[in-house]
Amino acid sequence: MDSLSQKAKLHDDDDDDGSLIDIILLWSLENAFNEDFYEHKAIPASLGVSTEKQCDVNSLAVSRKAKEAIGRITKLTYTDGRTMVINVEYNKLEPLLRATGYPDGDVNCEIGYSPIPRNINQPILKLDSYIEELIKIEGAILEFVNPKYKDFSKTSFKSSTRLECMMQDYPKTLSLSARVRFIVMDTERAYAPMMNNPEDVAKVPKGSPYHSATSSEMAIYRANGKILREAGCKITDPIIEEFNGQERSTLVIKGHNVAIEDLTLDGALIISSAEGAEDAKVATVIGKVQNKGFILEKVDKSETSEIARIRGFKIKDVE
Repeated sequence: MDSLSQKAKLHDDDDDDGSLIDIILLWSLENAFNEDFYEHKAIPASLGVSTEKQCDVNSLAVSRKAKEAIGRITKLTYTDGRTMVINVEYNKLEPLLRATGYPDGDVNCEIGYSPIPRNINQPILKLDSYIEELIKIEGAILEFVNPKYKDFSKTSFKSSTRLECMMQDYPKTLSLSARVRFIVMDTERAYAPMMNNPEDVAKVPKGSPYHSATSSEMAIYRANGKILREAGCKITDPIIEEFNGQERSTLVIKGHNVAIEDLTLDGALIISSAEGAEDAKVATVIGKVQNKGFILEKVDKSETSEIARIRGFKIKDVE
């Protein structure tokens, strides 16, 4: 692969993610996927569904509350009968619904969530058709203008408006015969973004996701707990308190080829395998570990680092 300076100049534009498709074509990274990414088999269930259904594009989605300011995955039906599974940005969905027979717009259904799921920007692509399409479109995605307003009055902009493109619009380049689908996953297993700073979190309506550093970290722990339960581990329910002072066990596994068998943990245990141990013998952990473990401590905003302030707490190793 040639150097960055020889191939392209990257601009600091965190909204223009559609330009990544052009960069992938420019660098021929689509061929590198075949060689360098075997370890990163994320979300195996979704990959299995994508393979079984022979999807050219399969977008991962999760349930969401109505009015959340994030893109939605939808199936659009045109007047001539054509259909398209595509992302619709949050500022376009409300007027679209009201104009097509839904006078209340985006509202929660009887289960407490919007019937239109949240697109989390994790597309699973069929590689051969993706490479073919990249070459055909020369890495170019349709551009658009997406103004972001400060409030519902739409009298002032939150940020400067510019021409941009999105990777979510890639399916628009495909033919009608392409198989484009979406799959809805359990939110805690697939989506825990850190999007809001502490000041913005305070403005989030009650009942809506905070998407903060703290809520994202806790979501990861809950997901790990669910997976451990499904693997047969006895994991008790969390205690809802300001800080959880009783269910204090912490298990950290670093590296490959670590097997847990009949482990009783009361406290903290960190297991590390040697670097490059993918082909090494499996290390089996058996027995009882008891210590004082880790505790969560509140932070003093005037004394701690910015990372700790954003996180909302710090972890102290007691023993």
